Amino acid sequence: MNIKKIFIPVIMLLIISCGKFDDLNVDPNNPVKVETGTLITSSQRSIGNAVGSTLGALYAQHISDITYTEGGRYQSIQDNFDAWYTGPLQNLQTVIDLNTDPDTKGDVLGSGSNANQIAVARILKAYFFQFLTDRWGAIPYSEALKAGEGIFTPKYDSQESIYNDLFNELKEAAAQIDGGAGVKGDIIFGGDMESWKLFANTLRMNMAIRISDVSEQKARAEFLDAMADGFITADVLYPYLGEANNENPWFTSFRTRTDFAISENLENYMSGLNDPRLPQFADPTLNSVAAGNPIIVGMPYGRQNPTNSPPDVSYPSSTNVKCQDCPLAIITVAQVHFALAEAAARGWIASSAEEHYKDAIQASWDQWGVTYTQAEFDAYYNQAGVTWNQANWRMLIGNQKWIALYMQGYEMWAEWRRLDNPVLVLPEEPLNPSAGIPLRNIYGTLEQNLNGTNYAAAVAQFLGGNDTDGVRLWWDVQ
Repeated sequence: MNIKKIFIPVIMLLIISCGKFDDLNVDPNNPVKVETGTLITSSQRSIGNAVGSTLGALYAQHISDITYTEGGRYQSIQDNFDAWYTGPLQNLQTVIDLNTDPDTKGDVLGSGSNANQIAVARILKAYFFQFLTDRWGAIPYSEALKAGEGIFTPKYDSQESIYNDLFNELKEAAAQIDGGAGVKGDIIFGGDMESWKLFANTLRMNMAIRISDVSEQKARAEFLDAMADGFITADVLYPYLGEANNENPWFTSFRTRTDFAISENLENYMSGLNDPRLPQFADPTLNSVAAGNPIIVGMPYGRQNPTNSPPDVSYPSSTNVKCQDCPLAIITVAQVHFALAEAAARGWIASSAEEHYKDAIQASWDQWGVTYTQAEFDAYYNQAGVTWNQANWRMLIGNQKWIALYMQGYEMWAEWRRLDNPVLVLPEEPLNPSAGIPLRNIYGTLEQNLNGTNYAAAVAQFLGGNDTDGVRLWWDVQ
């Protein structure tokens, strides 16, 4: 899976981000064959970039910078999203186009039935678009990927309209999966189409919970519909390989540097609960191991001039997080049970919120390889601040999700914004415009330069005229 990068002049980026090159340097007598399975593989590899992001883990305060603290002080809050359009989204749109066009749909059957390829591409597009809108808010959506129709500068759509359409996309995509050949090039589920249905339904459940504070009637209906269609019962993990072409990004980060440690606030919180996941999350400090008394020590978050040296703080686990082929979570059984617990707490479903909450914690322990007895689990659960209390469900779910979603940084950042829990640390000397914990990413300069009219319209319409990191997204109700 050695995907070579093609560097394209900046002037072409916007064109590619919204569509395909039609009849550009193509010899009609020697048409180019496109292997759609390879496009699916390439798109899925971008999931690894999302779940393995060091920046996402910093936003969630799962980790802290050790030496260079700009990330934890939110210097990098402005970001371009064009690579997601020119990369995975364009690849997936090409898969859909080739499997839809009567002139090409027969040529691509080697990568699975037409319906199954389209379904997988639609599900993955929904996954990426939710990821993008949960970072920036309004983004190009309904007019994106349509250069073939002459749209080179797409308008921005509201987050509400994007979510509403993604619900439909996921439901329709799952329904169109047929009994034909499974998709080739699928490194997530190996072409198992039933797993793709369950994945799509689980994404819908998670999306419904995400909008529950701003549109509860819609959220409840979507959640119940998706739940009835079935959801995952095993963790969905990104399968990094034990070789450089597709290795775990944390392994890459630590290949020659030691820039990150588990954050002090997370380590303190877990230590206070004697949480058995802590040694699965982080290694003992190098100096404590050398002294024969291994301990886990967190790094203070967001310090302008930290005094801790790398050998005195704990790096992410070398066996569970940053080994070369360590998988990282895309969506987990723990997340499903947290969603069910919240649905029960809100009165959407009749089952026990407490039992789902307990199941979520236990699923997280299982995910991280904790060995335990029922008595040990009960002792942990019965502690004040852990055991279920209906009146404080937002705090309890928020705090336990913070632990369970360790290294699912962008997902936890979204959940923190929604639940307003756990209590995160305001860094010393923040470097972002709001001087607070970011609530969104600021649009990048590339979009401002190449799609300026629609950028300005979006800022005026959806952000109150201020493209800052302190503006709440649609679903982030204060």
